[in-house]
Amino acid sequence: MEENSNFIKTIIKEDLESGKHDKIVTRFPPEPNGYLHIGHAKSIVINFGLADEFNGKTNLRFDDTNPLKEDQEYVDSIKEDVSWLGYEWDNLFFASDYFEEMYKRAVLLIKKGKAYIDDLNADQIREYRGTLTEPGKESPYRSRSIEENLDLFERMRKGEFGNGEKVLRAKIDMASPNVNLRDPVIYRIAHATHHNTGDKWCIYPMYAFAHPLEDAIEGVTHSLCTTEFEDQRPLYEWVVAECEMEATPQQIEFGRLNLTNTVMSKRKLKQLVDEKYVDGWDDPRLPTISGLRRKGYTPEAIREFVMAAGVSKGFSTVDEQMLEHFVREDLKLKAPRTMGVLKPLKVVITNYPEGEVEWLDAEINPENPEMGIRKIPFSREIYVEQDDFMENPPAKYFRLFPGNEVRLKHAYFIKCEEIIKDENGNVIELRCTYDPETKSGSGFTGRKVKGTLHWVDATHSLPAEFRLYEPLIRDADLNEDEGEDKSFLDYVNENSLEILEGFIEPNMKDAKAQDKFQFFRHGYFNVDPKHSTSEKHVFNRIVSLKSSFKLK
Repeated sequence: MEENSNFIKTIIKEDLESGKHDKIVTRFPPEPNGYLHIGHAKSIVINFGLADEFNGKTNLRFDDTNPLKEDQEYVDSIKEDVSWLGYEWDNLFFASDYFEEMYKRAVLLIKKGKAYIDDLNADQIREYRGTLTEPGKESPYRSRSIEENLDLFERMRKGEFGNGEKVLRAKIDMASPNVNLRDPVIYRIAHATHHNTGDKWCIYPMYAFAHPLEDAIEGVTHSLCTTEFEDQRPLYEWVVAECEMEATPQQIEFGRLNLTNTVMSKRKLKQLVDEKYVDGWDDPRLPTISGLRRKGYTPEAIREFVMAAGVSKGFSTVDEQMLEHFVREDLKLKAPRTMGVLKPLKVVITNYPEGEVEWLDAEINPENPEMGIRKIPFSREIYVEQDDFMENPPAKYFRLFPGNEVRLKHAYFIKCEEIIKDENGNVIELRCTYDPETKSGSGFTGRKVKGTLHWVDATHSLPAEFRLYEPLIRDADLNEDEGEDKSFLDYVNENSLEILEGFIEPNMKDAKAQDKFQFFRHGYFNVDPKHSTSEKHVFNRIVSLKSSFKLK
């Protein structure tokens, strides 16, 4: 994060220099109701990164105040994602650990005349709240006595009322220009089993009430959140003050991060998963951290991307090509080079000795010579790409066609002599000849060819599945708040996944899940941890080799 783009860093520096704080404490507080996505990665990098820079602490805290939507599965996935991104939390907390303390603070508000039990239902509360231009009106239950409110709140806790029968509301100002201060609900009834507390509670605090209390209990100094919570800051400060908390956290908002060609809403991501548009929360087409990990993105690339995107108040939608740029930069020195044929076309080299195999030398990564040399088998039968042959090519086509000569990467020149077709007229095999004088590395200078093709040996190659991804959402400008007449599902790209059956070099037989390679001409690929087996490797394409994106 650059100095001139990070206003939060400036605030922290001033607070430390002035003596306002001796040590900063931040927190990453996800609700365990879904999987983390790239937007959460920004919050993780900011909170953990700033604490690390200033020798502070960061808590991982689960805001688990809604048992109807939360699950242990999400808790486990979030912990895995934070660790995978390279961060260690100083403390692990759950909002549910503080339920008793929150209850006591709610009782304190009632005793101070700052909260009351309301019998209005959700629709009535919404109607009474008013609008942005019209003030709200007071509930007929707002004037209940402190004694009655205390009695009803205790009975709510004991389970004497059904869901929705009563709520506890803060008593602030129904005429406030800030709608969030118009007597917000701070406790509701929910007869549901909680993943952490079981059936101990049947009333649960609302997020807007619980969150500031959690920050204050933990001694958080800088409560960093996205700008959609800016209007709730007065309520945040009201809760901390009126509940008489010892610590006073400072809420600071920053612009959230969105990517083109996808959706970031947990609700929408869950809908894509539940309705089987994708292969689970870790589908490589999703912007979830687990999806990016399965696709093959590295934590280093994601961290660099977030820092390059910067920290500001403004909402930003970043081109996904920028994220792709950073994974290319990270992998170019790490990923072994290899060859894979995604759409195989058999080539028989008629003048190559039958039964003979030679093992050719090739650098594992020419940009990183320390990675060494790999051995590639070459024999009479090989596979090339179907797309690298045309029977009747246009001008300036330099790959294989009848009578044309090309170079095989790391091997020899071959010349197309004959085409074999099936009964439907489809080309199923090429007959070629090779020139033994043209072996790669021999120093041959007799003639030049313009086309260089990748290939794999047909006898020794291994079967592989290749998964090529396109953006899941067709419209790059899709507004997450689109009107009711058009669902975001209307933008789903039905052709976002292409599965191809091909072959890879035999030296990749021991490739493990999450191993990454650069396939010559095709891009960077990752061994899929979900579907790859010892019999057949499955590769997800991370990114293609080239992009028009230029980092400013």
